[in-house]
Amino acid sequence: MTNSETVQVRILDKEYQVQCPPEEKAGLLQSAQALDERMRDVRKSGNVIGLERTAVMVALNLAYDLLKAESKASASDAGKKDLLRIDRKLSSALKTLT
Repeated sequence: MTNSETVQVRILDKEYQVQCPPEEKAGLLQSAQALDERMRDVRKSGNVIGLERTAVMVALNLAYDLLKAESKASASDAGKKDLLRIDRKLSSALKTLT
């Protein structure tokens, strides 16, 4: 069985107890704080009423941000592969000249 501890987080003035490994506690607390801030921002906007709807809107925004980040990382990897391919071609061409 894995070693875990109970961590208490506060989101929109409500306490939640979450089990997590000790080495992930800092990340959990940071995530909870970011979630709390986003939910407060959505609630302040006044466009969304109710805790459940606020949570869904924040979840949608976070999912969108994640997809954008993954797409950007994928494009970056493709760019690196292209650069490596060009580098190999240039190196090969330079070897034939010498």
